[in-house]
Order: sequence, then C-alpha cells, then structure tokens
Amino acid sequence: MEIKEIVHRIENVMAHYDLSPATFADTIGVQRSSISHLLKGRNKPSLDFVLKVKTAFPDININWLIFGQGNLVDDEHQEKEKTMRLSSPTKRLDAVASDEKKIDYIVIFYTDGTFKSHKEV
Repeated sequence: MEIKEIVHRIENVMAHYDLSPATFADTIGVQRSSISHLLKGRNKPSLDFVLKVKTAFPDININWLIFGQGNLVDDEHQEKEKTMRLSSPTKRLDAVASDEKKIDYIVIFYTDGTFKSHKEV
C-alpha cells in the first residue's frame, strides 16, 4: 500500500465534492493543519483518519480509498444516482409542483453558539 497513492485518492475525494482542504478538514472533523501536513507528505493517513472520511462521505468506496480497488463511489450509491438520473424529469417536476409547502424561515446554528436567520420573501 503506497501512502502517496492514498493521499492522491484523498485529493480525488476533495475534488469530487469540490472541497478545499480547509472545508474537507472541517467536514471530516480534523484539524486543518493535519490535512495540510498530509497533502505535503509530512504525515500519513491513520486508520482513524480514513474512518472519518468514510463516516463523513458514506458513499465513498473504502476499498478504493485504501487499496485503489473499484471506483471512488460505492457501486450501491452509483446505482442509486443512475436510477435518479434516469427517472423522468416531468415526474420530478410534478412532484415539486404538487407540494404546497414553501420555505418561510431559515435558521443556521453555528458551533460557537451564534446563529443567522433568513426570512424568505
């Protein structure tokens, strides 16, 4: 198992989800500096790190991430995405149009205890 290859696959995960290293670190729950050290080759990804990636991104194929086997996304998740893409767009529009509920108010809570609220117009 080549560490550089795992790091390259981690970079692929970030690219797949269009995440910066900082956002990726926040998403999986590690310090931003640990991602920087990992990408620069100073640190190796631990099992805990790999499990955090899998927990944050359950559709990631763990065999691909660790061993490079298979595809980035699990076959099961790929099949679900394919089914969603193949479903009729008119059916999806009908479902949206028949839904009477509309967003009225949005509140975003931050981990520091602050929040931001938005009233839909």
